[in-house]
Amino acid sequence: MKDAEEPSPEGFADSAPHYLGHRERLRARFLEGGPNALPDYELLELVLFRAIPRRDVKGLAKDLIKRFGSFAEVVAAPPALLMEVPGIKDAVVTEIKLVEAAAQRFAKGQIAQKPVLGSWTKVLDYCRTAMAFADREQFRILFLDNRNGLIADEVQQTGTVDHTPVYPREVVRRALELSATAIILVHNHPSGDPEPSRADIAMTQTIIEVAKPLGIEVHDHVIVGRKGHASLKGLGLI
Repeated sequence: MKDAEEPSPEGFADSAPHYLGHRERLRARFLEGGPNALPDYELLELVLFRAIPRRDVKGLAKDLIKRFGSFAEVVAAPPALLMEVPGIKDAVVTEIKLVEAAAQRFAKGQIAQKPVLGSWTKVLDYCRTAMAFADREQFRILFLDNRNGLIADEVQQTGTVDHTPVYPREVVRRALELSATAIILVHNHPSGDPEPSRADIAMTQTIIEVAKPLGIEVHDHVIVGRKGHASLKGLGLI
């Protein structure tokens, strides 16, 4: 009696899930061409591969981009909103938030050991990475030493979608605690439009007035949003 033939490697390949070949091709394109070789949804697919190893994730990646707008906005989206998308589980949220943490850590590392004012573009990149896509206003302060090196980077307040309470004396008190001689104020506009409001300008002027007699200089107040950034100093408002 003739033995039954074993399945050929070709036959096994034919029966393999179609997404396996797609994944390998996508990885190869990424390695050969870098991230700019892939549209946002395909870059997001690479992130989803780790959390969902046995399913086609192209549709899910496109759903996320459709919901939030771009790769950056997906990565920065709050976990609760990510979980509202069908197919998203805790493992996916963890992978996405890991990418966000890595991006912020990398951007902060670019300014950590350098004079901040000499690395202004990197400072702006870091601020946008950390805050531009947040769904609530955050008020952040970069505390600098007498060589404009970064001593600390702290979020002082988190508010609502259009307001963050800021207490000038608390800002200055913290600068004194850290022996900072200069500060850069940063906050975000969740609306996306970084244009400063009258309240933003008035608050900045108050902080300058409180800080100056104590030898603390306010270098700038930067507002970031999805549509870009605005510098009060660059606009001649301080």
